Amino acid sequence: MNEIIQTTVGGLTLGAQYALMALGFSLAFGILRVINFAHGALYVVGGYVAYFVTGQIGLPYVFGVMAAVLATAAIGYLFELFIIERRIDDHLATIVLTLGLSLIGGAAMLGLFGPQAVRFPPVVSGTLQLGGVYIPYGRILVIVVAAFAIAAVYLLLYKTQMGGALRALTDDREMAIAMGMRPKVLFPLAFAIAAGLAGLTGALVTPQFSLAPFVGEHVLMISFLAVILGGLGSLPGAVIASVLVGLVESFVGVYVGGSWAPLILFTGILVLLVIRPTGILGHRTVNA
Repeated sequence: MNEIIQTTVGGLTLGAQYALMALGFSLAFGILRVINFAHGALYVVGGYVAYFVTGQIGLPYVFGVMAAVLATAAIGYLFELFIIERRIDDHLATIVLTLGLSLIGGAAMLGLFGPQAVRFPPVVSGTLQLGGVYIPYGRILVIVVAAFAIAAVYLLLYKTQMGGALRALTDDREMAIAMGMRPKVLFPLAFAIAAGLAGLTGALVTPQFSLAPFVGEHVLMISFLAVILGGLGSLPGAVIASVLVGLVESFVGVYVGGSWAPLILFTGILVLLVIRPTGILGHRTVNA
């Protein structure tokens, strides 16, 4: 039983990071209809910003996390405003542009910090003991912060005027524009929120696992699969699918073997998509 609980916590930790990444990915697609393949690079940038602020400057870890969110959100805002916005209706062009940003981000981190993984100073140490169960505080932090971030995005989208405007632009852009809503103001903000979520994920997760210039590729791939499994553009679907993927990866890794996890995971996703091609919730917009 203790092993099952610890494996579940490990799966929830993986699911939390996938959920934050998938939430940002799904947000960009649901509102802007942009498939953002730079999301993995923004994850890495967030990790390195947190590392620089914490490990090099010596500020508390919370400032590193805040700096990571602000830096990646600023990158996302400027990238959408000056580059994506010019080709917003050309889906192939936006894919190529985000891939280009991904390559630039990875190359920049490689040039600045080198190819070797960097070591964070201890940011959250200690272990919570509940009977025979040992749960690192770092993993608890990832799960709690991810839950708060997901709740904050939900409140923003469904309980604020800005969120209503974003959802209106998603449903019927022409009608929303006719009613006075300005996509050139709102779209960069939405992209900045999505990018900030990637930066937050990197700042939270890389101290627990590893940080190198291209570690975001694996997280991006799994998160993208979770977005598809949950239903493209569906925010609740992305979160639910991410948690399921994290739990499956954790349990398969512990009880079957880590080398089997990708095969079983991808096969299961393929079977589910054959049965339900639209994903778990089957919605195409952010109004999931």
